[in-house]
Amino acid sequence: MQLELSAEDQAFREEMRTFFTTQVPQSIRDTVANGRELTKEQFVENQRILNAAGLAVPHWPEEWGGRGWSDLRRHLWLEEMQRAYVPAPLAFNANMIGPVIAHFGTSSQKERFLPATANLDIWWSQGFSEPDAGSDLASLRTTAVRDGDHFVVNGQKTWTTLGQHGDWIFTLVRTDPDVKKQAGISMLLIDMTSPGLEVRPIELIDGSHEVNEVWFEDVRVPADLLVGELNGGWTIAKFLLGNERVGVAPVGAIKRALGRAKELAGPLLDDPLTRARVAGLENELLALELTALRVAAHSSEGAPHPASSVLKLKGTELQQAVSELVLDLAGPRALGAADATGSDLPEWARRSAPTYLNLRKASIYGGSNEIQRQIIARTILGL
Repeated sequence: MQLELSAEDQAFREEMRTFFTTQVPQSIRDTVANGRELTKEQFVENQRILNAAGLAVPHWPEEWGGRGWSDLRRHLWLEEMQRAYVPAPLAFNANMIGPVIAHFGTSSQKERFLPATANLDIWWSQGFSEPDAGSDLASLRTTAVRDGDHFVVNGQKTWTTLGQHGDWIFTLVRTDPDVKKQAGISMLLIDMTSPGLEVRPIELIDGSHEVNEVWFEDVRVPADLLVGELNGGWTIAKFLLGNERVGVAPVGAIKRALGRAKELAGPLLDDPLTRARVAGLENELLALELTALRVAAHSSEGAPHPASSVLKLKGTELQQAVSELVLDLAGPRALGAADATGSDLPEWARRSAPTYLNLRKASIYGGSNEIQRQIIARTILGL
């Protein structure tokens, strides 16, 4: 089956392809292509280039930088961005707190935060998960107690991705301990330079520092930084997590990774088992792309199509499968070569093990794949 776009949408795809391959610095694209970690400065430079061209937050309301595109065009925008090795706009800003403030925020919050959020003048962190409140987020225990014109926050957040770069953190807190746990949660915007707030690094299995703990000890937060209604945080959290799952099947990124794997395989593609493995992944990727286009075409009024859970499930499984293929192509020496000095392995081989290990997280964040299977069973299969 071949995908066919209208002449207008094909022209739009070409426009996006040209921009991403000519306007974003090659040094940034090379960092992504080689699987290296982007610096904070590269993240910021990239997003400001996109924002200046109106390509950072196309899904936001138009008065705050949105473009009013169809879901199909948003899909094409994201796919061409990924294919060109261009980093996506920082998700915490573009897909999470930005849409939340645009929808639930006060006028002053919108004026203060949205332009800076789109331009990455503020780097946002996400303060949701806690040591005993991950999948069961409603069990969170970080408290916020009203004290005059402030809330006083105490508690701990964990797995705060890139929190070491954060300027502000959007935080779920318990503001009423005496009601059903979902009903007593609020969202606060907290300046990460506030006295009593501390960020502590967590070293991951691949040796990187990507996530953190964030501790709050009597952190005073102005009451006008409450988002939405008091004890209305659970509704906001569901809205935010719905936006987080948009684009969770990175078709363009998987295409480029699988294409690169075929180049790296070289003569190994003469092996029937390797060739069959690659062909199977290509077929699954085509099915994923068709599903992504169907979801984009049938989503309405910003509500995700139920099949978006299929995208999350299969997209993350394919990401992991392709990273496993690249690791196998690199061979067993790659397992210990990531930080080895003087290794004669090429960079792609040295990066294959850390990439493989890091992508184990993909089936957990944005709603674990087990949860996605439950959603599919309930909303699509009617079980």
